[in-house]
Amino acid sequence: MQSRVPGRGHECEQVEELLDAVRGGESRALVVRGEPGVGKSTLLEYLVEQARGFHVARVAGVQSEMELAFAGLHQLCAPMSDRLLSLPDIQRDALSGALGLGSECAPDGFLVALGTLGLLSEVARDRPLLCVVDDVQWLDRASIQALAFAARRLVAESVAIVFAVRVPHGVSPGTVEPIGLPELLVEGLPEQDARALLRSVLPGPWDEQVLDRIVAEARGNPLALRELPRESTPVEFAGGFGVPSARPVTDRIQAAYLQRIAGLPLETRRFLLAAAADPTGEPALLWRTVEQLRIGFEAAAPAEAAGLMEISDRVRFSHPIVRSVIYWAASPEERRDTHRVLAETTDPTADPDRRAWHAAHGASGPDDVVAAELERSARRARTRGGLAAAAAFLARAAELTPDPARRQVRALAAARATHEAGTPDTALRLLSIAETGPLDDHRRGEVDLLRAQIAFTTDRGSEAPVLLLKAASQLEPYDAALARETYLEVISAAMFAGPLAGGGGEYEAARAARSAPAAHPPRPADLLLDGVAARIVEGHEAGAPTLKMALRAFREPDLPKEEGLRWLWVAGVAAAGLWDHEAWALLAARHLELVREVGQVAALPLALTMRGAVHVFAGELAEATSLVEEVQTVSEAVGTAAPLYSALLLSAWRGREAECTDLTKRAAEGATRRGEGNGPKVGGWARALLYNSLGRYTEAVSAAEEVIQGYRQLELGTATYTLAEYIEAVARGGVPGHSLDALRRLTELTRPSGTDWALGIEARSRALLAETAAAEGHYLEAIDRLGGTTVRGELARAHLLYGEWLRRERRRQAARDQLRIAHELFTTMGMEAFAQRTARELLATGENIRKRTAHTQSELTSQETQIVRLVREGLTNTEIGARLFISPRTVEWHLRKVFGKLGVTSRRQLQSTTPYGSDPARASDGKAHR
Repeated sequence: MQSRVPGRGHECEQVEELLDAVRGGESRALVVRGEPGVGKSTLLEYLVEQARGFHVARVAGVQSEMELAFAGLHQLCAPMSDRLLSLPDIQRDALSGALGLGSECAPDGFLVALGTLGLLSEVARDRPLLCVVDDVQWLDRASIQALAFAARRLVAESVAIVFAVRVPHGVSPGTVEPIGLPELLVEGLPEQDARALLRSVLPGPWDEQVLDRIVAEARGNPLALRELPRESTPVEFAGGFGVPSARPVTDRIQAAYLQRIAGLPLETRRFLLAAAADPTGEPALLWRTVEQLRIGFEAAAPAEAAGLMEISDRVRFSHPIVRSVIYWAASPEERRDTHRVLAETTDPTADPDRRAWHAAHGASGPDDVVAAELERSARRARTRGGLAAAAAFLARAAELTPDPARRQVRALAAARATHEAGTPDTALRLLSIAETGPLDDHRRGEVDLLRAQIAFTTDRGSEAPVLLLKAASQLEPYDAALARETYLEVISAAMFAGPLAGGGGEYEAARAARSAPAAHPPRPADLLLDGVAARIVEGHEAGAPTLKMALRAFREPDLPKEEGLRWLWVAGVAAAGLWDHEAWALLAARHLELVREVGQVAALPLALTMRGAVHVFAGELAEATSLVEEVQTVSEAVGTAAPLYSALLLSAWRGREAECTDLTKRAAEGATRRGEGNGPKVGGWARALLYNSLGRYTEAVSAAEEVIQGYRQLELGTATYTLAEYIEAVARGGVPGHSLDALRRLTELTRPSGTDWALGIEARSRALLAETAAAEGHYLEAIDRLGGTTVRGELARAHLLYGEWLRRERRRQAARDQLRIAHELFTTMGMEAFAQRTARELLATGENIRKRTAHTQSELTSQETQIVRLVREGLTNTEIGARLFISPRTVEWHLRKVFGKLGVTSRRQLQSTTPYGSDPARASDGKAHR
């Protein structure tokens, strides 16, 4: 057993505790941070030595491989590839593609990360797994993201992931990836240990003042304590005549290495450069390279004797700083010559991308042959899901392209890949390169389209509609189909921007779309654009027929997957605006299914939000609650702000005032921060509904007026539904208002829609404002029409309003009948405030309300509740893990806890347990492990 590292008792204790926890079945992650040379790698060696009985997997970042997608992940996970078959198909394909193991799909980086989590979990089934990731600052971005995601999602898999990260001088430790994980900051050795280390490398009677100076200047850095003495002469050591240095320790370490390297023979320095320029560390490649550089093999001996490197099964430098110092100490011409030879000696079949990268670094000027090879490497990187790598290859290809027009094309492609990789600032810089020199209208349209898409991504609204419109008009003469899609994008962007959309872009887009060449035959997206454009320009009645045709087209079974993924969300909004709950439910379900099927994780939060809203209107609040929680889970996992729309509606229908108020504030903050102006509109609608349920009609009127003032046809759902809330609040509260005008505006929408939902809401609203003789007929029509729909909450409200009207007409028994139906519906659905309002009305009729015993949740956590729901839907542990972004073993762990809390012993028994208040789903056999 290795003794603890001198001077590192606390740090050694930390890693020992980590290993003990993993041996006990837990999972742990740790980020070890510190300046170069402080002892991070030594601590990792101690960790590995202590990990008896563990699988140990190691990877170290190499600076020259930072742009090679998943290079680090390949080092770590390729030896585990025999376990890939245990992963769900979509994760297996994504991870196989990232590792270059045969999959032809272009994986979503999130699915690669989820597959990594699953793979590590499976490897740890036999015995605990320790993953050691050194020099993370030089790991490629795609690998960092995948490994950091896995580390954050580990719970009970017996896996430890330990990262070591260099913290540059003057940089705050917590700002360097990976972040959000437990950290251990390794600092300098205590003075006593530092002096002991220094004396071990400087035996002899040296001047104590000199030793004190070295200890002080090294600040306890072990590498500095070993290297700084090499800067001083024996006279300085003996007499104390040295001058203190003002340079940072890292700079002085580099200077010390540089001094040692400068004293080596020229051939040895060239040999070291060849080794430093090759990140693979393969001895055979190094020998081929030095032979072609006409360097004798004996040139390695002085470097090894100086303790700078060793060559065995791999080429290893004594410290990563050595590689960096050697490489950058060489002249640009020397580096280019070395890379050119490495390109020639690298196998073009086995490693074409590294060969192309060497060739790019070896180019002294424009070279279209190398640029073309980089372009091919970019295509391969994109296939593996390495968007950042593809962008880097394309950017370098653009730099090396001699022809200006071709350079513009490659720069635009690089900008597009960089935008998709999530680095908008770099994408805008590359766009400026694409704009160098004259652009024809077609190319200018492509540039403006990408600039607008970047604006929409970074500022979900505001200027994006105007920029998209400009791009569409420029593209129209050259690519009519793309122009029409861009017009639809303008309108989609304006839906998010709401009142914040600048320049009236949606109206301009609608007018331009109506004058653009028609598509023959029209695609579903063309019908959707034509219908929405007609609605915006001429009104709901003009657009409704074409919108209905579009909804039918989107419901066809042969809808192309790509078109469904891109436009089903907008089609769902149109269905909601047409008050067609059946179509809305089908489109939302199909969109969510497609997004899950292809692993388009970035689109998942909005798809879940849409589906959640459908459940809210259906009165299926338990299902909506689970989807809202999943929205939060997914958004946290991918690092984006969670859409709040379905959560807002859910809180309002439940009557949760504090929750609704908090979500409304957050929606308003989102409007300010991201230009998402529709958020406050949804918040106003939710508060109007909430206050109506609480019987606070004056506040409901105020909330509704915030939404319907400045009403626009574009808002397909929010403002239209709020009209009905406004009418109820004015009628029930006796608040002065413009209820008849609101009814007229509502009727302009409900009549052309023509669904039972639309006409039922209209009839209910007419009843509220009608004279006594006519009111009852409208109430009965509302109940009849809404009874034929799946919008159960609105049906219950019709019974409530009719019952309230009957009580005021002194028809107590009839009122009780309606109010009992309403109360039963509200209570069953969990609409608490509406149920209480109904109960007050029943009490006023003399009815005694029997209180129901609330079903407790047995203290289940939110995630445990989600897992129970998915078990009851018949999903396996693997499928549940994929849905919730946790490993199957974590699902097992949660289920064991659930079984204990609910007093059950099998999945079958779990079917009859209702921890969150909905009816049991179909039965499913099996134990916790399935």
